[in-house]
Amino acid sequence: MQQLIYDPAKSGKRMTIVCFISGSGTNYREIVKRNPDHNYLVFTNRPGCAGVAIARANKHEVIELSHMLYLRDARKRYGAGKVPRNCPERVQYEQEVARRIEDKLGRQPDLICLAGFDQWNTDWMVDRYYPRMLNVHPGDTTKNYIGLHWVSAAKAILAGDPNLRSTLFFADKSEDNGPVLVQSRPLNIIRTLSELESQGEKGLIEGLHRITLFASLQNIKTYDVFREKAHDELQQTMGHVCSRLQDMLKVSGDWEIYPFAIHDLIAAGRVVVDGSTVFIDGKQMPVWGYRLDEQW
Repeated sequence: MQQLIYDPAKSGKRMTIVCFISGSGTNYREIVKRNPDHNYLVFTNRPGCAGVAIARANKHEVIELSHMLYLRDARKRYGAGKVPRNCPERVQYEQEVARRIEDKLGRQPDLICLAGFDQWNTDWMVDRYYPRMLNVHPGDTTKNYIGLHWVSAAKAILAGDPNLRSTLFFADKSEDNGPVLVQSRPLNIIRTLSELESQGEKGLIEGLHRITLFASLQNIKTYDVFREKAHDELQQTMGHVCSRLQDMLKVSGDWEIYPFAIHDLIAAGRVVVDGSTVFIDGKQMPVWGYRLDEQW
């Protein structure tokens, strides 16, 4: 069944957007900067995080509810970092989050933007809001370059890709593999590291060469194998190189595609989803969605 994500002719030009944040709030900041004239609400599971100060400065209401109390017993039962995605405690937490948001708004939001939110979404949350919940990932999810922090960049390097891309997608019941709406322009790995070195950061290119030489000699193509075979110093080098690439990709990727997708596509009534198929202006998108460097 085809579903128009937002219809400005029916609902007006002012969307109700809820941004979920857990830290710096920079994705939320860039979304608002592009168009501050929507109705924004901010939710955080980390009361007092840096993004809350940005929301207060923007005079946006903030709902703060820590997940810690809700997941305390589950952590004891399963172990820290091992709480299942769809455990009852997570569902209970999300139900309370949704209740507070919808009570505040008097209805469901037009769009939920996971803008640096560090908790899994359960199937309950997806069933309630799909396809009106967006997430961004600093990697090409269509190539399965997913994982926490800088792992996506490591996977791209080991696969031999010359570029990195950020991906904005509709959050579904998969792990960062929902239908893609937009991908960023490519960030060239060598060029980016060279630019950072020209600004005074040393050892990045040399570190990349040591990583790729080791991977070539050991015939390593995946990050899991690299982690098993590489010595500690080389793993630290990988982390340093990839974290700097991720920093740059956040600026040129995440901060560009999130505002573009919301304000230029969804708010303009241009996006339709049919199951897991995305249409923009009536045209079916390829698996990688709308790429900013391609002509449409």
